Amino acid sequence: MAMSEMELRNRWAAGRACHGLWSLLPGVVTGEVLARSGADFVVVDLQHGAVAEAELPGLTAAITAAGSVPLVRTRSPLFPDIGRPLDLGARGVVVPSVRDAEHAREVVAATRYAPGGGRSIGRLSGGADRPVVVVMVETATALDDLDAVLAVEGLDGVYVGPSDLSLCLELTGAERREELRGVLSSIIARAGAAGVPVGVHAYSGEEAAAYAAEGATIVTTAVDVVALGEAVAHHLGVARSRSGPDGADPGDMAGRSRPG
Repeated sequence: MAMSEMELRNRWAAGRACHGLWSLLPGVVTGEVLARSGADFVVVDLQHGAVAEAELPGLTAAITAAGSVPLVRTRSPLFPDIGRPLDLGARGVVVPSVRDAEHAREVVAATRYAPGGGRSIGRLSGGADRPVVVVMVETATALDDLDAVLAVEGLDGVYVGPSDLSLCLELTGAERREELRGVLSSIIARAGAAGVPVGVHAYSGEEAAAYAAEGATIVTTAVDVVALGEAVAHHLGVARSRSGPDGADPGDMAGRSRPG
């Protein structure tokens, strides 16, 4: 059954986890393959990924046709960078580098048409009249103002960027990992208490499941470029472990060495 942005929003609001994928690789085929895996949503990353804005109409259409909700992490929290993906087929945005509650209100307003906001009419392809809006908590100021951020009207969820947050809080390095994990757990708990859907960026199903067990409902289970690299490395390792010194199968080498 195809997922819609309204169903995604309703499941999150009901405290039900939705499982998605994060995409940094370009191409319509990439998006379609990810969506066909059964993901509830696919986040196309314009901030750090290799996807070009011009690809969005075809890419978001392919994700939608394959049954997932196409979301876009915007290039920045600036007004035009929020509006463009929504005009090109995204059914929601994940907005990085949000500073505080006032900034979060500006982000929500940028996704809403008048009189509720300042979004300009001009949608070219797909998209939604009332898109999903998720802001990222990845700065010290956003963390300091978290309770107010969670109270922003029209916000569908918060999403923690642990890497950037660790830099801002000076909690980098293996020796600070447990301290950072405590901060992440606290954010999940505070969002849950406020009734706001929350997620933490994860790179594996195991990591995502751990966050979900604490109450996260925006569950990113894998990042395409990481998963691809790990899968390819795994298969190369398996093949090489079963091959001879020159890459040939030992059985084949033995067969060729026997006299005819």
